[in-house]
Amino acid sequence: MHLHWLLGSTVTRDMFALALPIAEKMLRPAIVYVFLVILLRIFGKRELAQLNPFDLVVLLSLSNTVQNAIIGDDNSVTGGLIGAFTLLTVNYLVVRFLFKHRRLDEILEGQPTVLMEQGQVLGDALAKELLTPGELLNVAHRQGFESLNEIERCVLEPGGIFFIQGKTPPRSERLHGEVLSRLDQLSRQVADLRQHIVAR
Repeated sequence: MHLHWLLGSTVTRDMFALALPIAEKMLRPAIVYVFLVILLRIFGKRELAQLNPFDLVVLLSLSNTVQNAIIGDDNSVTGGLIGAFTLLTVNYLVVRFLFKHRRLDEILEGQPTVLMEQGQVLGDALAKELLTPGELLNVAHRQGFESLNEIERCVLEPGGIFFIQGKTPPRSERLHGEVLSRLDQLSRQVADLRQHIVAR
């Protein structure tokens, strides 16, 4: 019984005892947070858009790369909770501050990039964001467009989201309209057939 209590005490101490000062545990995540925000701002919106497997690998590897910088030599549950709380708090304060300072928010997040205008692909804009026409076509396919010829305007937002405006209604809407038109034709044919039967 006494041995069991000692083992329980050791496990509890290993789980919750901090190996680093609380101030350092809070400072590490804050520094990494600021660094990543600046890094993503410098390297543009492409990484956030995850256009190909390489972009996804970079983002996944990024979390593992900065993990040691955040936790240091401390693997305790308490340290993890403090780190998570610090990240959420810093993010909340930053978002709240930028919400009240829209001009600064635009500077930090950047401006939207127009990739297509009036149905024309803007090559300089694609080159600026390191996008190829093939990758742009893949984005169009994800949003239900069969080709770039169906697109009137395409904008890459600062958060990595693509806004696409089509020249014509989407294919699903066209199919829906065709179905309704055929149903209307069938209804008229049935009505004519009934009148013909009654007349006889």
